Amino acid sequence: MDKIVLLEVNNSKLLHEFALLPFELYKNDTSWVPPIISEYKKYVSGVGNSLCDVGPHVKMIAQIDGKTVGRILYGTDDKLNEYKKMKVGYISQFECIDDYAVAEKMLDSAKNWFLEKGMDRIKGPLSLPGGEDNRGFITDNFETRTYIMNTYNKKYYNDFFIKYGFEKYWDCYAYHARFDDIDASRYVRLAPLVEKRYGFHVDHIDLKKNASRDAGDIHTILLNSEPEEWEDFMPMTRKEIDMVLKQLISFADEELIFIARTDDGKPIGFNVTLPDYNDVLKHLNGKLFPFGIFKFLYYKRKMKRLRTFVLFVDMKYHNKGVSAAIYSRLYEKAIEKGYVEGEGSTIWEYNIPMITDIEKTGAKRDIVYRIYQYHLNR
Repeated sequence: MDKIVLLEVNNSKLLHEFALLPFELYKNDTSWVPPIISEYKKYVSGVGNSLCDVGPHVKMIAQIDGKTVGRILYGTDDKLNEYKKMKVGYISQFECIDDYAVAEKMLDSAKNWFLEKGMDRIKGPLSLPGGEDNRGFITDNFETRTYIMNTYNKKYYNDFFIKYGFEKYWDCYAYHARFDDIDASRYVRLAPLVEKRYGFHVDHIDLKKNASRDAGDIHTILLNSEPEEWEDFMPMTRKEIDMVLKQLISFADEELIFIARTDDGKPIGFNVTLPDYNDVLKHLNGKLFPFGIFKFLYYKRKMKRLRTFVLFVDMKYHNKGVSAAIYSRLYEKAIEKGYVEGEGSTIWEYNIPMITDIEKTGAKRDIVYRIYQYHLNR
């Protein structure tokens, strides 16, 4: 362990090392899809998320003889901690060669930092604050090519965390479906009847003409749909929602994102579904320029997969067919536009209503992502 040197990422050279490590680790793993390097650097620097707004964080790399062999990002979400009355730190972006000593040294660094900050628990790996991506370690399916903004990891990462003393916190699930294997005729047939019975309708989002209205409606739905007992969530602010929608405008397909409203205009449910841009990114090797942009435009026309990130329904409208109506519209539009398969992820195992709804569509659980916790004061 004496040969392992930890360096805090505080300049562009070290940030480049931080970003490039997975390219070496996964160079022979076809299930891993490389991100655009320039965009990833922005992401871990807090561009487009709440990383720098909610509390301090540290990005660290581990090196042996000048070669980068590990990385980790850890921090605190002070806003969530205050809202939930807890003292929890998070770990994200963990990568490591197959050497437990490297993992141990990085985790020791995080543990000591959290103790100095007065935390009593560590959770991870988690999304960066404000994100719905890269959550948990895969535990069971390392063959399926990852969907956009989902994690991929080495199997031994789970062993490292358990050996260090982490224990299971919660699992999150990914459900997969090929659209030609699903008989959605019942949902398609019943959706209009359910909408009429309970007095609501489903429209696709309009980010260009009605972005402000739709952002306000999404905010209202979130305030009414996240149970207080969900420890890892607090209602998004309108500013955060506007930030997310601004990002979506450039690459979302508006016809795949829906909002359900009552007949008198009250918003009661929405989904976020995106084309799987990993169908494109797998051809670019992390670079858009000078020639990657042409590949991007070419393969963008050939995307055949979708990922649904979230589907929220006002708790007062659970069991009234709102999610089924949204799924029905999504299925019809996906078939119409030529998509052939999709994934719903990452669904927390305690979100029973969502699990029930997605299993009713015929989708099958395909991947389990595990989030761990470590008690600092034991």
